[in-house]
Amino acid sequence: MRRTGMIAGILSAAVLMTGIAGSSAATAEDVELNVGTEPAFENLTFERPIVVTHAGDGTNRVFVAEQDGIIKVFPNAQDVEEASVFLDIDERCVYQDNQNEEGLLGFAFHPKFRENGQFFLYYTTATAEHTSVISRFRVSKENPNVADPASEEEILRIPQPFWNHNGGTICFGPDGYLYIGLGDGGSGNDPEGNGQNLTTLLGSILRIDVDHKADGKAYAIPKDNPFIGKTVPRGPRGQMVPARPEIYAYGLRNVWRMSFDRANGTLWAADVGQNLWEEINIVTRGGNYGWNIRESKHWFRPDGNDVDRKDLIDPIHEYHHDIGKSITGGHVYRGKLLPELVGKYLYADYVTGRLWALEYDSDKGTVRNYSIQDKKMPVMSFGEDEAGEVYFTTTFGNLYRFRSGREAAE
Repeated sequence: MRRTGMIAGILSAAVLMTGIAGSSAATAEDVELNVGTEPAFENLTFERPIVVTHAGDGTNRVFVAEQDGIIKVFPNAQDVEEASVFLDIDERCVYQDNQNEEGLLGFAFHPKFRENGQFFLYYTTATAEHTSVISRFRVSKENPNVADPASEEEILRIPQPFWNHNGGTICFGPDGYLYIGLGDGGSGNDPEGNGQNLTTLLGSILRIDVDHKADGKAYAIPKDNPFIGKTVPRGPRGQMVPARPEIYAYGLRNVWRMSFDRANGTLWAADVGQNLWEEINIVTRGGNYGWNIRESKHWFRPDGNDVDRKDLIDPIHEYHHDIGKSITGGHVYRGKLLPELVGKYLYADYVTGRLWALEYDSDKGTVRNYSIQDKKMPVMSFGEDEAGEVYFTTTFGNLYRFRSGREAAE
């Protein structure tokens, strides 16, 4: 998926290896990993496949959401011949090629989908300009491969000032709450200052309880959310205004894909940069990740000097725009087919088409970056099947998977 502020081109260079907050970055060559890619489900193609996921219900089905508002489902067999339509909300969903950060962007099954048949979507609604909605849907009672479009229940509506930087990932954490990744609202430079504004939902990762309702909303706030009851100065006179209790972490520009490590519950988020830097963050409760004071670890605002802000959390990894210009975040691999990938975070750069696997030692705060030297492709998104095998999608409509060996995908 193309994000603004990027200049197309294919460049190669060494990756910056970074440590924990306060540590210095050293330049080191990527280590080549003996892993390649290959087409997955070769008989199937999709229109801008934006999400690949599973229902977690033991059926091993694969679901692919297309950005224009159609979700398809098929058996997890490499020789599958056809995918059927699970849900079609094309008429409710806005997508245009010249505003390609809108559309159906997020799709997540409830952890108890087998019992309650619920799943959730994040999409740009046709009922209002530049407006994102989070909605609950239910599967048909007659056919498990068909959802009921009439079952939609809107959970949350988020006006966006511009068409870009919508974020769009939704995923359930191990705590059973729904996490929502939102961009800063768009344009460039975060003109409305949303990244550092706790009174708006934009520029944040939200955490809500979709199993309960409270305070007149279609959801409840988890009792341990970090900004409940807090106020912040806002406005020309510095009036104290309540922070939004939905916020879990903030200071983010445009998280393009976040995911939980299914082994330990760590929340990974890849944040797309603007001028020079792309970054990968480990997201923690109440964390401030710096935008637009900083871009990654580097001072960004033109209205001041680089100061020691110990309250800002450094990314665990960053790379310069000499290497890539739009990060696509993925998953920590927990499958069984490729032992050499286990525990490594798979990610890519959309512009250069490069693929990597990042090994992070949380105790030492160090990373090692592995390059997957394969055919370069514009990677839109990553996803997992029920067994933890990881796939990625491209703008060409194909799905790919990883395999041992460095031969280029065809």
